[in-house]
Amino acid sequence: MWASYLLAVTDERALSNRLKKLPPLFLSPLIASLIAVKLYAVPEFNVFRYFIGSALVLFMCTIWVMWAWQWDFWRAFCAACMAAILQVATTALGQILFLMFPSVLNLDAAAMAVLLLFSAIAAVLLRRLGFGSRFRLLLEDQSGLRRTAVIIFVLEVSMETFLILQNGVQGQYIAAYYMLVVVMVFVIIGLIVYLAYRFDDSRTLRMQRDIIAQQKFYEQSLEDIRREVRSFRHDYKNLLAGLAWQAKEGRQDELQAALSELESDFDRHLGEKIRLSVQIGNLRIPQVRSLLLSKLGEMQKKGVEYRLEVLYPVETVNINVWDFVRCLGILVDNAVEAAMDAEPSWVEIILLASDRRVFLRVSNSYTNIIDPGKIWDDGWSTKGAGRGLGLPGYQRILKNYPNASACTGWENGVFVQELTVEGGL
Repeated sequence: MWASYLLAVTDERALSNRLKKLPPLFLSPLIASLIAVKLYAVPEFNVFRYFIGSALVLFMCTIWVMWAWQWDFWRAFCAACMAAILQVATTALGQILFLMFPSVLNLDAAAMAVLLLFSAIAAVLLRRLGFGSRFRLLLEDQSGLRRTAVIIFVLEVSMETFLILQNGVQGQYIAAYYMLVVVMVFVIIGLIVYLAYRFDDSRTLRMQRDIIAQQKFYEQSLEDIRREVRSFRHDYKNLLAGLAWQAKEGRQDELQAALSELESDFDRHLGEKIRLSVQIGNLRIPQVRSLLLSKLGEMQKKGVEYRLEVLYPVETVNINVWDFVRCLGILVDNAVEAAMDAEPSWVEIILLASDRRVFLRVSNSYTNIIDPGKIWDDGWSTKGAGRGLGLPGYQRILKNYPNASACTGWENGVFVQELTVEGGL
């Protein structure tokens, strides 16, 4: 039951990959039961034994989620607790069914079959209603993830406590008591959805503020183009007069040199800015355009040369747009950080859309030594401990999308990251 709810609350898509890793999960209740047997020797530890057993199962399930999903502890702990809340509620519902149909469900096998069937139906319903996507959205709030974990854990302990207190409820109130437990679960689900929407609204507000700031950067680029055009127009007649004189005098070498210098100057001051504005215009996904405008502004302030190439309109991508933005942000941030140590320092971003496919390539200059066996480890970085938190997170995001594939390479001072997302154009 817990595993079925876990797949629902994590909005898991690659079910086959998770189900292959399911067998080791059964070790958690086995180990907890063996420990509980030792505690039976002390009768006064009855309630304490229950909490110890539940805590052990929850901890081991969290470790399993960390291994199966490649998540950090707090995200795995949140998912394990949320699935446990739903599993405890299903147990409470089973108690109601026992009271209503004692003759039908007097066999443990029949009762377990009914509960497993109900949990499977409830998990599918939660998935169809989009609860898993809301819950995963809440887990993206890295700044408040520990606070979220504490809240969900307290709710899980409360549900376990309610289940234990059934022994002290009088018989005529027991059905109403179990119904109260079930109602509490709906309240908890509503609370989780509410918190997820709050986070989504807050993130949307931040994005809108970023868009305003980044539009100013875009408008500044257009203003620079306008000034360059006006300056070029002012000097146009003088330039033509000089070129005409050189042509009249037959100074072909000087004429060609002047034309080359004029072309180079045009590309440097005006052509590149026009090209950049066209490339940005091809980004039709607001979140992606907002992020790239922000990153280009940061690179400009840091003195890192950049080149953006978006040859065709990019209107959609066949994964969650926020996950794609997170991947793009990680790759660009890492590229900028590595490029700042190189000379010359540059970053190139290519984004292409064709044949129902989106292709992203981020390359940069670098000088540090790269260990291919460690670049995906949490905390590893060429700049010291505690810095390399991006690429492992990038890899964990992509594990949720079978239609996305990544490629990494480096040679001759150039580090390249590529991401291909199939379908969805």
